[in-house]
Amino acid sequence: MGSLKSDHMPIHTSSHNINPLDPEEFRRQGHMIIDFLADYYRDVEKYPVLSQVKPGYLRKCLPESTPHNPEPIETILQDVQEHIVPGLTHWQSPNFFAYFQCTSSIAGFLGEMLSTGFNVVGFNWIASPAATELETIVVDWLGEMLELPKSFLFSGNGGGVLQGTTCEAVLCTMIAARDQMLSQIGRENLIKLVVYASDQTHSAIQKAAQIAGIHPMNFRAIKTSKSTSYALSPDTLRAQICEDVEAGLVPLFLCATVGTTATAAIDPLESLCAVAKDYGMWVHVDAAYAGSACICPEFRHFIDGVEGANSFSLNAHKWFLTSLDCCCLWVKDPSALITSLSTNPEFLRNKASDSKQVVDYKDWQITLSRRFRSLKLWFVLRSYGVAKLRSFIRNHVKMANLFEGFVAMDKRFEIVVPINFAMVCFRILPSALSETVYKNGKLDIVSEELANEANRKLLESINMSGCVFMTHAVVEGVYVIRFAVGATIVEERHVISAWKVVQEHANVILSN
Repeated sequence: MGSLKSDHMPIHTSSHNINPLDPEEFRRQGHMIIDFLADYYRDVEKYPVLSQVKPGYLRKCLPESTPHNPEPIETILQDVQEHIVPGLTHWQSPNFFAYFQCTSSIAGFLGEMLSTGFNVVGFNWIASPAATELETIVVDWLGEMLELPKSFLFSGNGGGVLQGTTCEAVLCTMIAARDQMLSQIGRENLIKLVVYASDQTHSAIQKAAQIAGIHPMNFRAIKTSKSTSYALSPDTLRAQICEDVEAGLVPLFLCATVGTTATAAIDPLESLCAVAKDYGMWVHVDAAYAGSACICPEFRHFIDGVEGANSFSLNAHKWFLTSLDCCCLWVKDPSALITSLSTNPEFLRNKASDSKQVVDYKDWQITLSRRFRSLKLWFVLRSYGVAKLRSFIRNHVKMANLFEGFVAMDKRFEIVVPINFAMVCFRILPSALSETVYKNGKLDIVSEELANEANRKLLESINMSGCVFMTHAVVEGVYVIRFAVGATIVEERHVISAWKVVQEHANVILSN
């Protein structure tokens, strides 16, 4: 290695020292960022919702290498406005009706600011007691709002943790279930373990199974149908389990979903849990999207039967005004997570942890490091309270019903599945196409293919207009357009405008 001395390196560097957290400069630049974002939120609906840039656009706009000398915040923000904003798909736009929204709020944002500002790494209690203790409090608060059984709360014998995403939550619970089962049947039998879900379950479940070492052939995506509104049938589940048991396999894990990605379908928790109990399986309830709605009494029945599950999760960053990322996971038996996920190196040993009187969240998750997520959820719960949070969700449901009514009045379209929360699945009917063919009183398969293509073209046309952004799903071979209401600042006028856009583009598609 060469010497650290260099002809190009000044010997005296004290005049070049910087203070990256200079209070006054932080105050000045912080105000500029807040002003920038306030203007962005004010103007966000003026931008094309779906970014219109081409792949590779940004490399052409920016220098090839890092600047040698410092650049002022004013210059950087100007580049953000000119080059970054055009490359954004605007998730906070009131015209964003795609996927499931990622809501935000002043409270969530300010809580996130504080969390970033404190920048603590709360892997165990002693690393920042407030980070751990506030988390145990807010997950109990939210659990009580949801009327979760006492067994899921710290005030009972269970407990909750704030993970990043559902993917992490499912992986942690699956690993805990795996290790519990293997401790009974021997680790050499890993290849026999089977994971169950419906064909509407999020792909995160299959990914978790792969990471957890479940043989790819032992992941069961059980077929659903329109006759059950795409919910998982307990009878079909039991039949599949029986077949697997007869083949010498071991049922391990069932993921039941409340609010699937494609159609917001709701799996019947009580009867599914009863099936799983007969085979000693771990049941996880994924309510990533719709769980938030269950703080409203009129939606709480959708998680009836959760008392039979082992774990339950929802994403507060989806429909609960808490900015990404914040997945709330509750478990009945925290020791199952801790047994599978804990490590205790000497450098982390301390009296508080040794006393077993504190929670060390490093043992409830995959990673060691963790963020102070509970601050933003605490800010949201306190700033809006139960009443306003319920009102926020109910308003979105009301707007989705409004859109559903528009679709129902246009005979060229159909609602594909009954609406449960704030998402409408619709499509152009095959009968609306001039090429529709009927044979023996039944719709010919060619017409369904034409309808799929027409709906695909309709969605592409709508999204490329920049006025509205929606996404799609395919259920039983039928291409459907998903209209999810959930943007933080969406109003009825945006829903009305979105329907007009749909009709305008449908007119063009159908005329051609």
